[in-house]
Amino acid sequence: MWKGPFSVVSTGEQLSAEERQRQHARLLGAHVRAMRAFLDGPEGQDVLTAEREMLTPLFERCFGFHSLCLGPGGNDLLSQSTIRHAIRWAPSPELAESPSTLICPLTQLALPDESMDLVMIHHLLEVAPEPHRLLREAARVLRTSGSLIIVAWQPLSGEGLLRLDPRRRHIAPWEGCWRTPAALRDWLAFVDFDIERIDYAGFHLPGLRLRHGWLESLGRRYNLPLGSLMLIRARRNVGHVQPINAKRPRVAIRGVAISQATRMYSREVHALHRESDKDKC
Repeated sequence: MWKGPFSVVSTGEQLSAEERQRQHARLLGAHVRAMRAFLDGPEGQDVLTAEREMLTPLFERCFGFHSLCLGPGGNDLLSQSTIRHAIRWAPSPELAESPSTLICPLTQLALPDESMDLVMIHHLLEVAPEPHRLLREAARVLRTSGSLIIVAWQPLSGEGLLRLDPRRRHIAPWEGCWRTPAALRDWLAFVDFDIERIDYAGFHLPGLRLRHGWLESLGRRYNLPLGSLMLIRARRNVGHVQPINAKRPRVAIRGVAISQATRMYSREVHALHRESDKDKC
């Protein structure tokens, strides 16, 4: 049986892999429906506006052919990117928004290795039943030069204070487990990714709507780690190769320097010439 919305309690009999995948799909389907309803509302539109403002300068530095968005959908954030072929994901066929939607478990993405130039995880790490495996799959399908983008809720914020009310823990968008940037940095290091930059947005007082006023402008200007939203950009940690020195090594003659050998040779030549002159006389 399930304890809470996104955790499993082991019973007497072990669940099979297929049963576990079906339960994960049901839970993720409920989250996707709830988040789509939230994002379609006025508060959700304010959140999407703040996320677009953070993503726009970042997408200008992303290039390639294929991108993947793992999240609730209901919005077109990847349309701002220069990568035109964008793939969306859904946990079940009923939630697919187009015939080309990727429908598969998060721990078994139906994509080849190193096939994506950009992977964005949009408000999904908080509720993923196995977030470590989700990050590992995202790293597997991403090219070595590709970018991994994580859009998540930030616990040390106004929205994070609202989650102190236990009644909100099971309601979108406050459900799931919100993790700090330090925790996500450790998780990314486990899959050999380094964080390049973290941007914060969604600065507002608890209980008040995000109005994009002076508080938002001030927080965005100094990138204060107190916003309700955080955007993490990470890249694969590729080790630096030490270049091979192409210079030829110096050859040393044991016991005699090159200059000494030249001087010794010149003295021997002069002695031979003197002896030959004496013989002629």
